Amino acid sequence: MPTKQELLDFLAPFDQTHLLRFWDELTPERQQSFAEQLKAVNWQKVTAWAKDAAAGNGPDIPFDKLVPAQYVSLNPSTDDERTRLQQATAHGVELLKAGKVAGFTVAGGQGTRLGYDAPKGTYPVSELQHKSLFQLFAESILRNQQKYGCVIPWYIMTSKINDQATRQFFADNHYFGLDPKNVMLFAQGTLPAIDPDGHALLADRDSLALSPNGHGGSFAALLDSGALDDMERRGVTILSYWQVDNPLIKTMDPLFIGLHDLTGSDMSSRALIKRDPLEKLGHFCLLDGKLVIVEYSDMPNDLLQRKDPDGKLTFRAGSPAMHVISRDFIRHVATGNAGFTPHVAHKKVPYINEQGELVKPDAPNAIKLEFFLFDALPLAHSPLILEASRDEQFAPVKNAQGDDSPDSCRAALNARAHKWLAQAGITAPADTIIELSPRSFVDAQDVAERRELFADLKPGTSRYFE
Repeated sequence: MPTKQELLDFLAPFDQTHLLRFWDELTPERQQSFAEQLKAVNWQKVTAWAKDAAAGNGPDIPFDKLVPAQYVSLNPSTDDERTRLQQATAHGVELLKAGKVAGFTVAGGQGTRLGYDAPKGTYPVSELQHKSLFQLFAESILRNQQKYGCVIPWYIMTSKINDQATRQFFADNHYFGLDPKNVMLFAQGTLPAIDPDGHALLADRDSLALSPNGHGGSFAALLDSGALDDMERRGVTILSYWQVDNPLIKTMDPLFIGLHDLTGSDMSSRALIKRDPLEKLGHFCLLDGKLVIVEYSDMPNDLLQRKDPDGKLTFRAGSPAMHVISRDFIRHVATGNAGFTPHVAHKKVPYINEQGELVKPDAPNAIKLEFFLFDALPLAHSPLILEASRDEQFAPVKNAQGDDSPDSCRAALNARAHKWLAQAGITAPADTIIELSPRSFVDAQDVAERRELFADLKPGTSRYFE
């Protein structure tokens, strides 16, 4: 364990020696833990980011220079475009068969907004079997492994608050049939809260006031956890990224994976065509030739409402947070070689004052630093955007009721099942509830190959198919 003087020398260049004001009151065990916490922070970067924030050096978007980003349509209009998509799908299949692709789920949240006091990934979302989000993803990976004759490693980023509960959930459920050695869980990183004078706050006498570093912290977490090294040992070069709240996601999409690789993209994204100007999706835009996402809350109303001559929204490509990312690009960003910087939020952060008393402020008193994953897009070579089918791939579970709720998600899962049956030439009564297990069905082709299962669907019934 470092001495107090060694820690003072370590913190002094960054004007953070105040953090040791209670050092002499701590037991050796608490000193050891606090020393490890202090040494784990890159104070040079944190203080520089906080200094920029205090000076107001945040992003300033020149909206007059924004133009809508182009995307690859799912409805090709020429033979060349159709051939391109077919070739990309075939290439993606080969990458999957070769074991070049892994899954990555960002799962650091709790189910608080759902009235559910547990990790969101454990929420029982399916209509008939009440399968959790994690189970649906696991079964999809199992089916894709079977489909392509490969091993698909699954990396899951938790948070400090739900890591242990998530690990226990997987253990209790025997990893839903997956081999545990192919499932790697690790916690998201944190950053200290900084006051307006640039001083880090204490949450307790032996603990920094820390907060999660955002989904953009994925890059650093993948590196620090050893996940990138694990990918390299396995020969995995591509990561399929999705968020834990979207059970409609196609975890392994050969078209998306193939296009990403064939175009030499560092980081590729799916786009939803916005239903209306005020839909809460970030906008894919070009700024000085670089791909950026501008949050819906930041876009001026005239740009939100602007339409092309054909009546379509000009800025209509929205981000549902689905990506395919190259392993080498993740390492490039995570090692600090790409100029990846955090966003700033001014928040009310409880802290311990000089007298050791807990203060709960009534107004924002601190800077919180948070990375956004999409801020890596301007740093990426040849970023690709591919349209996503909303009814096939997007029905997030965010709210207890209304839009983006468990009810709306279950309706979307049922509607997709009906659509896949229809594509296979099977007519299902409109009032039938159909739950398809991802263990057997991850696309319409899987349904078509087992048409005989669906021969006796009756009106008003509920059926589960494994």
